[in-house]
Amino acid sequence: MTWRLFQGDAPLAAIPADERGLHYGESLFETLRSHRGALPWWTQHWARLAAGAARLGLPLPDACRVKAEALQLLAGQEAALKLRLSRSGGRGYATPDEGAPLWMLSVHPLPAPQAPLRLVWCETQLGLQSQLAGLKHGNRLEQILARREVQQQGADEGLVCDSQGHVISATSANLFILKDGQWHTPSLQSAGVAGICREHLLAHTAARIRPLGRDEVDSAEAVFICNALRGIQPVRQLGAQIWPQIHPALATLQARLADTHPGLRIHPEAS
Repeated sequence: MTWRLFQGDAPLAAIPADERGLHYGESLFETLRSHRGALPWWTQHWARLAAGAARLGLPLPDACRVKAEALQLLAGQEAALKLRLSRSGGRGYATPDEGAPLWMLSVHPLPAPQAPLRLVWCETQLGLQSQLAGLKHGNRLEQILARREVQQQGADEGLVCDSQGHVISATSANLFILKDGQWHTPSLQSAGVAGICREHLLAHTAARIRPLGRDEVDSAEAVFICNALRGIQPVRQLGAQIWPQIHPALATLQARLADTHPGLRIHPEAS
């Protein structure tokens, strides 16, 4: 892993001990997939970061500076780039006087392509908090608990519901299902992360956003999960339910997605 850390415009050698992201989770992050050193969805990621920063009252660094540092750090690689934003130090829950933002860039290997996935239902539920819903903030304890269940069951991923029983997402990806020829994705008004790949699909398909129940997912014609690193991932099995073939409508979405982000083209081993 290679990384760079800044406070405002000034480089730092280490994360300060009083950094509020470490102590309180007062942070946001974006995970971007590069393609030949470029960042095809940079604008969308920065817009989500800016919206989250506005909601949390976090100051933003200069977007051009951040992108320039990111491209330099990537150095032409196909990689996963993580951008993390947090507030400068200050003890206690009260917001300290505004200072220069802390931001960190790190480059990581891309995940290996996966064949259609085997999913399980997680018992861990997501709490309802409309003020944080949609944000990719630094407190991911619910996802960590759910992911532990996935590991214990030897599955690829898991689906989680909120405390009212509505299906929200996978542990690290958004969910889409096909019913009667129409794509549907869960509402994220009270829980979940509004993913960039989800946002793109909503803008370029007629998918409906609405509350979903477990029975609707189990009886769907096709199911996939998606995120900005892996793109669209077909689901082959969820519990006892099996979808033996990739639905043609799903394959069409995969091809269209690759037109806007070439790094998400389908590999033979993932089909």
